[in-house]
Amino acid sequence: MFSLRGYYAIVDATAALLADSEALERRTRQLLEAGPCCLQLRAKEIGARAFAAAARRALPLCRAAGVPFCVNDRLDVALAVGAEVVHLGQDDLPLADALSVRAAAGRPDLVIGYSTHNAAQAVAAARAGADYLGFGPVFATSSKLNPDPVVGLGQLAEICRTVSVPVVAIGGVTPAEAGLLAQAGASAAAVISAVNNAPDPAAAGRQVAAAWRL
Repeated sequence: MFSLRGYYAIVDATAALLADSEALERRTRQLLEAGPCCLQLRAKEIGARAFAAAARRALPLCRAAGVPFCVNDRLDVALAVGAEVVHLGQDDLPLADALSVRAAAGRPDLVIGYSTHNAAQAVAAARAGADYLGFGPVFATSSKLNPDPVVGLGQLAEICRTVSVPVVAIGGVTPAEAGLLAQAGASAAAVISAVNNAPDPAAAGRQVAAAWRL
């Protein structure tokens, strides 16, 4: 049973990380040590072949840890490697098409998450059949070149009250702010830089997860 609660881990697979398979696996293991509710592989600057190869290295580690594995952006890669989750953005395959492909592929179990950046997008995605939403950026973020406007905690809380699917807070999140996101009603928090660049990524991830156990 897929359940989103707490720390949503993201391996930001840069070109340097992808060039070193041992480094990629080491980073994946570090984040899995934090006990995330999901681990997503994010690779914005590579093609499908390299992405699939990286996903096939990360997937067995997630399976061994009992953590659902998510492919970012690429539904084709998610289906090819047998991922449990795919996360799509506003510039990726439209949600309606993704749902049709999921049905045609015979993967009704594939969880589809969808990134949203304002109330209209969030409500539309929830109504259209997204299994969960990413909503943000809640805070200013440095992980995107052209980020959407910051939505803040107030809008996050409003969306969590409005939609019936889980909401993952995204954008500029640090472990210190995780408690605020849990109080706002978010089911989980996706964190990239503040965990991946921490001296002890596993400890930073556990700090995020702890906000949902209070």
